[in-house]
Amino acid sequence: MKIFCLSLGCAKNRVDSECLAGELKRAGHELVEDVELAEVGIVNTCGFIRPAVEESVAAILDLEQLKQQGKLKKIGVVGCLVNRYDMDLTSQMPAVDFWAQSEDWKRVIENLGGVSASYRCRTNLPASSPYTRYLKISEGCDNRCTYCAIPGIRGGLRSLPVDLLVKEAQQLVEEGAKELCVVGQDLTVYGTDLSNGSDLVGLLDALESSLPKNIWIRLLYLHPSRVTTRLLERVASGTQVLSYLDIPIQHADANVLASMNRAIDPAQLLAIFQTARSIDTSFALRTTCMVGFPGEGAVQYDNLLRFIEAARFDRLGAFTFFPEEGTEAATMHGQVPDAIKQKRLEKLLVLQENISIERQRDFLGKTLDVLIDRVETEYGFAEGRSFREAPEVDGLIEVRGVLDKIKQGDVVSVRMTEAMPHDMVGEVRAL
Repeated sequence: MKIFCLSLGCAKNRVDSECLAGELKRAGHELVEDVELAEVGIVNTCGFIRPAVEESVAAILDLEQLKQQGKLKKIGVVGCLVNRYDMDLTSQMPAVDFWAQSEDWKRVIENLGGVSASYRCRTNLPASSPYTRYLKISEGCDNRCTYCAIPGIRGGLRSLPVDLLVKEAQQLVEEGAKELCVVGQDLTVYGTDLSNGSDLVGLLDALESSLPKNIWIRLLYLHPSRVTTRLLERVASGTQVLSYLDIPIQHADANVLASMNRAIDPAQLLAIFQTARSIDTSFALRTTCMVGFPGEGAVQYDNLLRFIEAARFDRLGAFTFFPEEGTEAATMHGQVPDAIKQKRLEKLLVLQENISIERQRDFLGKTLDVLIDRVETEYGFAEGRSFREAPEVDGLIEVRGVLDKIKQGDVVSVRMTEAMPHDMVGEVRAL
């Protein structure tokens, strides 16, 4: 059958979608890029926060409409939304033909009249770039942050074995990957649930020794309480591991952090980023934080701003606290009015924009290796990313100059000539 798969949510969910796509292809089905060409429509949902839930429900309703119009024979819903709401969904959406929780691809295949494989099978989604791929090294989380619904949706930590991950990484490289983004709910706890002493540093050693030397390895999502000097030094010294870390702080006031169940001393938190920069002044540091958590007053908010000024992050994502149902934080005292949250968010983003442009200017005149994501020969430019830009969440580098020999997936040397708060412009050196 011709099947259209829509993947919503985070990069970890995208890996799940690729695993489902691999199972579907192995069972003899054809994946199509356009839902109008499909006989079956499947949406891999996200249920992390209310906006994601609303997006997932809207996608399901779109598929239902296509089925009612006779354009689809079957529709299926899989993933986090099913994990979280299950029976509530099935009773409200009778037009859906089959439901499956995350990683229960056997149920999907059986509902389409096939037999599921007993091994992990993965393939890229149609129309997706083969050059940047995601390697999910674990599932679930044991951290129990008070604002987060993930443990209830995905369960506890489950690390994948090193040998399986090395094999999967090699497969992704064989399929064309130039950049592997290593993802999990929290990379720092990788292997702590395994009995063989595996850890993140050991996994990086195994990946670097088994992959071609020109492959980029980028680490995303590290809980700061377990980011050690040993890990920072390993990342900075790696020949393939990029000097880039995504370390969500969420906040920087001691009382707020304690309420979040992320009780790390703010001084120790700041030391992580200062140590990274002492090892390598070019170290690219990304973080995420929220404003308006219950109990955040003017003093706590100012502590967060001062921390951001001191840490000098290259990239920062920020959002307002949302009282997600089923979480401890949703019922805490001291909820902050939405209008105050929004004002605090806007002020924080202005601060970070000023820091970002200063960091960008540090790289003017320098030559960086840039992975080309898109080439627009007709308009005289290409777009790509260096070690400082993760896909989808960070800025881009606009590449000008000699473009006739450049194609998507190339890594080229580019001299930085212009800096903006999020993006840069550079000239490609003669090829």
